[in-house]
Amino acid sequence: MTTMNVLVIGSGGREHALCWKLAQSPRIGALHCAPGNAGIAQVATCQALAVGNHDDVIAFCRDHAIALVVVGPEQPLVDGLADALRAAGIRCFGPSAAAAQLVGSKGFTKDLCARHDIPTAAYGRFSNAAAAKDYIRAQGAPIVVKADGLAAGKGVVVAMTLDEALAAVDMIFGGGFGAAGAEVVVEEFLDGEEASFFVLTDGTAIVPLATAQDHKRVGDGDTGPNTGGMGAYSPAPVMTEAMVARALAEIVEPTVRGMAAEGMPYTGVLYAGLMITARGPKLIEYNCRFGDPECQVLMMRLASDLLDLLVAACDGTLAQAPVAWNPEPALTVVMAARGYPGEPLKGTEIRGLDAAGAVDGVVVFHAGTTAKDGRVYANGGRVLNVTAHGATVEEARTRAYAAVDRLDWPDGFCRRDIAWRALARD
Repeated sequence: MTTMNVLVIGSGGREHALCWKLAQSPRIGALHCAPGNAGIAQVATCQALAVGNHDDVIAFCRDHAIALVVVGPEQPLVDGLADALRAAGIRCFGPSAAAAQLVGSKGFTKDLCARHDIPTAAYGRFSNAAAAKDYIRAQGAPIVVKADGLAAGKGVVVAMTLDEALAAVDMIFGGGFGAAGAEVVVEEFLDGEEASFFVLTDGTAIVPLATAQDHKRVGDGDTGPNTGGMGAYSPAPVMTEAMVARALAEIVEPTVRGMAAEGMPYTGVLYAGLMITARGPKLIEYNCRFGDPECQVLMMRLASDLLDLLVAACDGTLAQAPVAWNPEPALTVVMAARGYPGEPLKGTEIRGLDAAGAVDGVVVFHAGTTAKDGRVYANGGRVLNVTAHGATVEEARTRAYAAVDRLDWPDGFCRRDIAWRALARD
């Protein structure tokens, strides 16, 4: 069996989960991660590589005989890293810059949906505040205001009142989300239950992965500001077999066909953020990478060899790559640093990691950590993903919170109600 050297790009919990799963492959050779974190360092060699410098990444790949690059976050994809690697003859899992516009511009995605009759919220695109406000006044509240570009999962304001919506326009055009707010997309408020649906595609074949449900609000009971995600579980009960089939037929398949027809074939993982409404699934947004923290629960449940799947997506052989899942549900609880989603407190020591990881069925993925002299410190907003599987969602949740309670980190916090929707169904 030929082994492959692999480089994973990224430093968060998603990348720790990907490295953890890739390390289990019998085909894995040397596993590198740039830049990585304290947890990733336990399963891969962390590299201080400037991933924004494509020439440096290419040189590293040649020097270390890298056979596959897996790009975790979306920014390098939007910036064209996959294009540069492929041009240099290096296999890369992730879409081209043209295809990554699906995440790089919310307006691009909305227009694609309009062209290909993909169900989504009614919308308007605006490059000045006055026009956006006129549209909002005409539509009324509740309404959703989004920065067009990448804003680390935080560029969305769900405005329940007209005043909130108008203030959101001023905030975004005033630089609240930086360059991401050069244009604003205003959308109809969709009522229903959110779900995350993932597929792999090589541009032609589409292989459905699992479903998950994220928890965006910072506080229990879905209160407080939006975050990058405070926890997730898989599978999502709202995504029945029939709903998965509809999401594929009405949303994902027309997108993949449409992108190919328009000369932007999409390869990699496609993450559809859905609202399950009374009339069926509607697209909220696309992401061109594994979700975070959804990736953590997907990797806990994936029974297939991840390396084989990623190579098949790159090589156009996905149609011959079946995917197997552990039927047990998985759940992850995000531990965040005090101050998040505002300015997080960094540099505080985290103790009890070994004790937390010793709970049956638990893996603690690191999201924003750094290590020094054998100790682990918080180095970000979302810091740990305490992830567990169990025979039921309730058992997975009990295990995850038992592990959380073994952590000694006074400056960290978490939501205590992850998977409340799933448990409320029982």
